[in-house]
Amino acid sequence: MGQDAVEFFFEKEWSDGLPVVPPTEERLAAMLAATARDPEELIGTVPPLMAPATVRAIALHAVMAGCRPEYLPVVIGAMECLLEERFNLVLLQATTSAGAPFVLVNGPYAREIGLSGGMGCFGPGFRANATIGRALRLMMMNLGGGLPGVTALSGFGGPWRYTYCVAENEEESPWPSYAQARGFGAAENVVTAIPLEGPVLVWDDASEEPERLVVAIADMMSAIGGGNIYRQADMAVVLGPQHAEVFANAGMSRDAVARMLIERAGRRVGEIRRGGIWRGESGAARWPFKVALHDENAFVPAIGDPADLHLIVAGGTGAPASLVMHGITVASRAVSRVYTV
Repeated sequence: MGQDAVEFFFEKEWSDGLPVVPPTEERLAAMLAATARDPEELIGTVPPLMAPATVRAIALHAVMAGCRPEYLPVVIGAMECLLEERFNLVLLQATTSAGAPFVLVNGPYAREIGLSGGMGCFGPGFRANATIGRALRLMMMNLGGGLPGVTALSGFGGPWRYTYCVAENEEESPWPSYAQARGFGAAENVVTAIPLEGPVLVWDDASEEPERLVVAIADMMSAIGGGNIYRQADMAVVLGPQHAEVFANAGMSRDAVARMLIERAGRRVGEIRRGGIWRGESGAARWPFKVALHDENAFVPAIGDPADLHLIVAGGTGAPASLVMHGITVASRAVSRVYTV
């Protein structure tokens, strides 16, 4: 019976390509018991198919993804972020790039349910991280119709389009949390969804002071092959605890590090016009600032608005590395909100 049920979901194309947990009545009831919200409450409709994402439908997909019942409040909160107009999920569904909703969770409940922000947090190996992100993708496919080659037009896709969910490593961060930097309280449970490409590793086990460490990170932020140097978009920089400590030991706050990255991450016009998606004046209209296009030495920052940079601390202390995740477009933006448990 179990094997037949698994094959049934494959035949119906209700899977992301991996086996799903059959959502029996017993499993669905156990999942719904984890929230006080009405199972028929409509959270929103999922584009582009616009099927309703009720609490019951979200719980059903959480079961299919392999979530434990206690993960459901995070899944609901993350789905609320994705369905806000500002996030513009329809764009992310249809993008030809490899973008996906990156979900960051802050607050005490993340620790309670075992969401990892430490060693290896981007996976594999952590049920909460893997299944919460997977539940969102299953809903994007089954309720939103985001099927590869049909409405999901990403040329390559990517492993982060299966699941892309971590907690911040608040315990090993030298600073108050990302959520606190965005104006939330330390005791609040906050979920953030950011439209981002896949992570690119920045390895630096030689730099012991900020002036040196910032070079490699800023260079990756302003890569000619990335999107941010050509247009305004969100961007995430995830500092490993070891890199974060280099900045903190020099007396730098999170805000000071963000300012340094914004100041250093960029390219000269002469570099940008050599290749990539440079389109001269028509392309420059995408920048939220004026640039002297005929000045080869004019500096073009990768971050046009300080609010576009999401500076996060995650990963394990043993790795002298950070991650850079480029954004998609100004038309799809990050959303943060408190979720109820």
